Amino acid sequence: MKRFLIPLAVAVLAASALAQPAAAPPPDTVSVTGTGRISVVPDRFSFSASVQTIAPTVEEAVNENNTKVAAVIAALKNAGAKAEEIQTSNFSIYPQQDYSQQQQGKLPRVVGYQVSNNIIVTKKQVADAGRLLQAAIAAGVNQTSGLSFSVSDSARGRDEGLRAAFADARAKASLLAQAAGRTLGPAMNITELGTQNPQPPRPMGVRAMAAVVAEPVPVESGTEELSFTVSVVFGLR
Repeated sequence: MKRFLIPLAVAVLAASALAQPAAAPPPDTVSVTGTGRISVVPDRFSFSASVQTIAPTVEEAVNENNTKVAAVIAALKNAGAKAEEIQTSNFSIYPQQDYSQQQQGKLPRVVGYQVSNNIIVTKKQVADAGRLLQAAIAAGVNQTSGLSFSVSDSARGRDEGLRAAFADARAKASLLAQAAGRTLGPAMNITELGTQNPQPPRPMGVRAMAAVVAEPVPVESGTEELSFTVSVVFGLR
């Protein structure tokens, strides 16, 4: 009886292997990326303005700067900016040195101190940009480093942009399938690759402007282009 056990086991294993279906080969696919670009109107602006003062001593330079910065902040608030929309940053003190006698082997001589304090304004009402800039300049700002517009809600235009990106990917895949003599099948995998804003902030440099500006600074927000990209794997028939 024992000599029949091994052949019987082999037969059972062989039958089990024959009963299992063969693994299906992976379907033919084509992988593409698609990009959708849309234009939206910015609803937020930001600019930075600095007050620089120079005096013979640190104390005098700091006190003068503090007085002017306080006046600028008060003017911004009177012009409609809220406290949470105003931020100070990059407070700095630098010695002003005289190098005229350096060739005679003497060390540079400190002749005064420069104090700088930067004010950043960020607000959603784009129409207020020119008026707030004018208010800051009239109150004592003597340097600005930039003016930029942006979209506060990252979801704005997302649905339209993603649909456009998928349509672009499908058009590419259809062309490739046709070139290969195949028919495009359904989308098997979709990956969002992110959103990009290719437009850099608009620079705006101002130095030593007049203390009083009669009219608001003319600014135009224009439109902002958002770019959406997706990666799609389509089946091929």
